[in-house]
Amino acid sequence: MPRTGESFGDGSTPLRRALRWWPIALLILFLVAPYSALPVPGLLDGPPGSPGSLQLIALCLLYGALATGYDLLLGRTGLLSFGHALYFAAGLYCTDLAMLELRLPLLPAAAAGIACATLLAVLLGAVSLRVTGIGFSMVTLAFAQAGAILVQRNPGGLTGGEEGRAAPADLLPPSLVGIGNTANLYWIALGYLVLTLAIVHVTVGSPIGRVWAGIRENERRVEVLGLRPYGYKLIAFVVAGALAGAGGVVYLLLTGGATPQAATSDATLALLVMVVLGGSGTRWGPLLGGALYTWAGHRLGDLANSAAVADLPAVLRVPLSQPLFLLGGLFVVVVYLLPGGLARLPARLRAARAGSAVPVRIRGNEAA
Repeated sequence: MPRTGESFGDGSTPLRRALRWWPIALLILFLVAPYSALPVPGLLDGPPGSPGSLQLIALCLLYGALATGYDLLLGRTGLLSFGHALYFAAGLYCTDLAMLELRLPLLPAAAAGIACATLLAVLLGAVSLRVTGIGFSMVTLAFAQAGAILVQRNPGGLTGGEEGRAAPADLLPPSLVGIGNTANLYWIALGYLVLTLAIVHVTVGSPIGRVWAGIRENERRVEVLGLRPYGYKLIAFVVAGALAGAGGVVYLLLTGGATPQAATSDATLALLVMVVLGGSGTRWGPLLGGALYTWAGHRLGDLANSAAVADLPAVLRVPLSQPLFLLGGLFVVVVYLLPGGLARLPARLRAARAGSAVPVRIRGNEAA
């Protein structure tokens, strides 16, 4: 048996072998969260099983999944899209309108919403991917802005304009309506996260995923090999758009309505920040970044409105009373101190520890 600090045959220490199981440990925590009454001071306002805490955790899971889906474009294929929120909003509004206007039950309405988001991704992706680089980013931004304006203009009274439209409670299952059923909504958000992680893992590990990696590194080389990058990029665009549309359905259930903020380019920029914060192109980084960003947005909002900030001098009170200022400051600090995102932190710690251990061994050999 290796002693503490020694390596096994595969070069790993007991601690590193144990840390490999952290995703399973985290999943277990998520599974028991609705049944927990233990207070978590500083992280949540109440026990994890309380409705308010479950709502916040569910939103963190939702945005973690959205960031993971968006990373199929940014981190896996090298496509910087500024319009990803458009497909999230399409799933959100189409599902809501299918219930409000067509009086469809939830499941057929959700299927229609995801289908609309997927079809929109096919059509707009086919156009946007005709250009590359910054041109692609600008085209996606233009489509997103057009979608946001359409929602704001409220054509035919369908979108509700700035007020949005609430989901019809009479067409939702009773088990998904009311504060007392927040745990059921939490399970849906957790299921959406697991589904997104599974789809991303399978596609990235498939032959198509390996072509995506090649496109990200050198698209011209992929063309030289006789492959057409356009078709592979369109697949990534459509899969990411469909996952975003499904996220819109989950968001509708969690918040009880469709709001125009979901269609703005700011929503895509938030996803971009989440991915960069967690670590673009990594398995768990976008999930961590999305959850941390969402949690920080809610908690820093409480801090900005707290009495402690209100009692500060004006020169400190004014910036600290703006949650976006606090979030931006946090983002700058993380990017500056942790290039590569949170997911790269363990590797950086191991490299730093290995670098500091080398001189020690040298000195020990010299002393010998």
